[in-house]
Amino acid sequence: MLSMSEVLAEHTVLGEDDRIWLTAFVREWHLLSDTSFSDLVLWVPDADENVFWAAAQRRPVTGPTALEDDVVGDDISYEPDSLVVEAYLSREISETSNNKLQAGIPVDVWAIPIIRHGEVIGIVERHTNQMGVRAPGAMEDCYLEVAEILADMVRHGIYPIHPPSDPTTSPRVGDGLVYATDSGVISYASPNAVSAYRRLGLVGDMLGEGIRELSTTAVGAAISPVAPTTGHDFDLGSVGEFDTQNEHGCVRLRVMPLSQAGHRAGVLVTCRDITELRDRERELVTKDATIREIHHRVKNNLQTVAALLRLQARRCHSAEAESALYDAMSRVQSIAVVHEILSQSFDEAAQFDEVADKILQTVGDVASTRGGLRAKRQGSFGLVPAKVATSLSLIMTELCQNALEHGLGDRAGEVFVRPRRDAHGALVLDVVDQGAGLPEGFVMGASDSLGTSIVTTLVADLGGEFTLFNNPGAPGATSRVIVPAETLRV
Repeated sequence: MLSMSEVLAEHTVLGEDDRIWLTAFVREWHLLSDTSFSDLVLWVPDADENVFWAAAQRRPVTGPTALEDDVVGDDISYEPDSLVVEAYLSREISETSNNKLQAGIPVDVWAIPIIRHGEVIGIVERHTNQMGVRAPGAMEDCYLEVAEILADMVRHGIYPIHPPSDPTTSPRVGDGLVYATDSGVISYASPNAVSAYRRLGLVGDMLGEGIRELSTTAVGAAISPVAPTTGHDFDLGSVGEFDTQNEHGCVRLRVMPLSQAGHRAGVLVTCRDITELRDRERELVTKDATIREIHHRVKNNLQTVAALLRLQARRCHSAEAESALYDAMSRVQSIAVVHEILSQSFDEAAQFDEVADKILQTVGDVASTRGGLRAKRQGSFGLVPAKVATSLSLIMTELCQNALEHGLGDRAGEVFVRPRRDAHGALVLDVVDQGAGLPEGFVMGASDSLGTSIVTTLVADLGGEFTLFNNPGAPGATSRVIVPAETLRV
């Protein structure tokens, strides 16, 4: 099935501005679908005005569907009796009420032209399943009245109204609906809307009361705007979203002024009880703070261990033992750096460049006792998942220590750490020294080096590759580690 953007690109000559408008309309047309209990189909004109293409489709959540199949990508070609063609040519809302049969189901159909800048840029076809028509009542009457107003706004190109709703958090018709006069006096509130206000502690009836008062002073609640609301006041004359909250709960309101025939036609307020959502958010914040505190304490403990190793190394009389203790200190400090970064982050990934720079500083401080040795980063690691960061920090520490101590030996020089991402998203880490290079006949598997063994094990755990080779046409050697892209996914 074609997407809306594909239909607009392949089958219409609409300008970019009109395409953006239609896309925004489709994001918001759930309101028309749910208040009219109808399926909606957006038809757009072809370059040939006798042909129309179905660009989008919507089914209601408040009633049964009238369209069993998806129609996006279908066309109406040279059918002068079609309601879509009639609405396009007349620029008026066309309808049939003779219960036309669709797959054996009696359906009422309306066709609403969308007029912008004097041109019809699309037609919304509304299909109502008459087999599932609800018994008339206050809710049905109010919903259909709102649907009629929305249809008029669609026809005149004044719906949707900016700013748009959020598909994940903004309230919908099924969450709760309040219809009020221009001044905010409530003429209807759906059962779910009443339940939402009961959650805030409202005891009395909502009908005839002011929506502002009920949302604030009547329940002792504070009201605050939600982005992308432009204003800070609970303004009934513009679209906005607000949270009204007290000690009992929190309700999100989306306010939208309606207009018909160029005149104000009341205010539509959809509302959603988000008390449980807020509670879960608070729990997540608490858990996140706890995790970061754990990282902070682990970092402090590791730094204490590193300090003890440093003290012990300074009191050691054996050069070999001193070197081993300093190596152990560097390993512990590299892990501490990772926990320090994670303790300051709200994400499940770390910007590893900061970790790498601190590790290089630590390794460089240890190597500086021999003088003339430096380690430098060239390139960026990017984001690295927390589950990978500790292993990667140890790998980098071992490779840098090996390059400084064994690659350069007693001579002065630099070690370059060069991270990059390849075409497949894998992380390629090269640690390059300017030393004597690998001895002839070197076999990595035959080496008894603890550092090499640590790197080999950690790289294998990450599902990566580890190789050592002499620099082509230059002195020194390169240690290369490749971490696959799937391991780096957050």
